[in-house]
Order: sequence, then structure tokens, then C-alpha cells
Amino acid sequence: MNSETQQSMRASRQALIAAALSDAFLILVFAAIGRDAHQRGDIVTGVFLTAWPFLAGAAIAWFAGRARRRPLSMATGVMVWLGAVAGGMILRALTGQSVVLAFVVVALLSLGLFLVGYRALLALARRLRKS
Repeated sequence: MNSETQQSMRASRQALIAAALSDAFLILVFAAIGRDAHQRGDIVTGVFLTAWPFLAGAAIAWFAGRARRRPLSMATGVMVWLGAVAGGMILRALTGQSVVLAFVVVALLSLGLFLVGYRALLALARRLRKS
């Protein structure tokens, strides 16, 4: 394997790790903001309790949609976003957590901004760099 191929594989692996960690971090931020807005105690445990269904939904979307191929693409962002929200709401309902329309709308808007937004900024930066 030549050094150019190795560099390409290393860059792909780094993009995959960066995207997965960014998605998980942003979902945790979403949960933390929501818990803070509702003045709920039990900060660390509470954030994970709120976030886990969305993290699981995003993980399912990552694997089902083969996000590893293009982890930072807009298409992957949309897939992870919708998977996080749909999976999150289904898992919340199955585990007896509340699922109300207002929360679904907030989750759609917030997670869309977070999970698609940073990918859109990266795409814009790439375009600007090329020109």
C-alpha cells in the first residue's frame, strides 16, 4: 500500500471518528439545553437519561445508512438527524418517557440545526477553500 493510499485511509478514518463524536456531543448538548431549560436537577445522569434514546436512534441511522462511507456529507447529516429524532421518540415512548408534539418539533428543529448544520458549514468552508 503506498503512502498516498495510507494517508487517504487515515483521513477517512479521522473524518468518521470526528463525525461520530460530533454527532454524539451535539445530541448531549441538545439534552443538556433541554434539561437546563426545564430546571431539572441531576445534571449528568439526567442528561444521559434524556439523550440515550436519541443517541441510540442516531447510532441505528449510522449503521443502517452506512454513514461511514461519507460521514460528513449533508445526506448523512439528514439521515442521522431523522434517525435520531424518530428513533429517539420511539424509544422514549417505549420506555414510558413523554413524547408530546411540542417536544417532537423542538427536537426536529434543534437536532436538525445541530446535526445538519455543522456539516453544512463544513461543506461551505470546503467550497470557499476551492475557490
